[in-house]
Amino acid sequence: MRTLYLRNVPDEVARALEELARRESMSVSSLAVRELKAAVAFRANAEVLHEAPRRELDLEDIVQAVRSGRDT
Repeated sequence: MRTLYLRNVPDEVARALEELARRESMSVSSLAVRELKAAVAFRANAEVLHEAPRRELDLEDIVQAVRSGRDT
């Protein structure tokens, strides 16, 4: 694993991270890594959705598909 050092973290962000870490009984470092992972995953998911082909879906077709799957 790599070590990442952050500079110029605004005071309010550092305080908020410290408070969240305290509430969750975690170190600030562990909390920051967890939040960075979530941000990266969100960004990757957004890119996948952006690149996915657009499909026109009819609500009734979706309801029918759910019902047919449930009723079998």
